[in-house]
This record gives sequence, C-alpha cells and structure tokens, in this order.
Amino acid sequence: MDTKYALNAFAALSQETRLEVFRLLVQAGERGMLSGEIGERLDVRQNTMSTNLSILLNAGLVRNEREGRAVRYFADYDGMRGLLGYLMEDCCGGKPELCQPTIDQIACAC
Repeated sequence: MDTKYALNAFAALSQETRLEVFRLLVQAGERGMLSGEIGERLDVRQNTMSTNLSILLNAGLVRNEREGRAVRYFADYDGMRGLLGYLMEDCCGGKPELCQPTIDQIACAC
C-alpha cells in the first residue's frame, strides 16, 4: 500500500453514499449484494449508484461479479486490510501493546 492508493481510498470513502455502500457491503459479508438491492436499500437512483460503485471499485474497496444481467458487489477485504495496515504501519512507536485496543476493536468477531 502506498500513499497514492490510500488517498484514492479515502477520497472514495469521503462521500456519504459511498461510505454507506461500503459499510453495507462489509455487513453483507461473503454473500455481497446486487447493485439494485444496494440502491433500493439506500434509496439511491440506479445511475447515481452505478457511479458510486465504480468509484469504490476503482479505489480497490469493492469487487464485483456478473450474474447474468445483474452485478453483485462485495467489500474487498484485501483492500480494506491494506488501508488499515497503511494507517497502522508505524503504530505506537515500537510499543505494540499500545496498539492492542485498536486491533481488538477492528478484529472481526464473526
């Protein structure tokens, strides 16, 4: 992960709808969601949702799979891990015990 990738990811998440989409896909887990379902859930028009999903896709935060005419979207956990890793790369000045509460908070309890 480099600074340019991190900035692109943060720019993608800095818009309310895109942040809501990303959080929704994280909650959906491995089953993901169809683009139409995401739009309905968040009450966003199809063309607007398509643009937002494209921005998240280009930022490496979501991935997609075609299902016939529909497209299913998933949170890209590798992209999310990369971004979190970038933020915590030099955490706590060599004292990892100081980072443990943060790590515990972001660790999946699934």
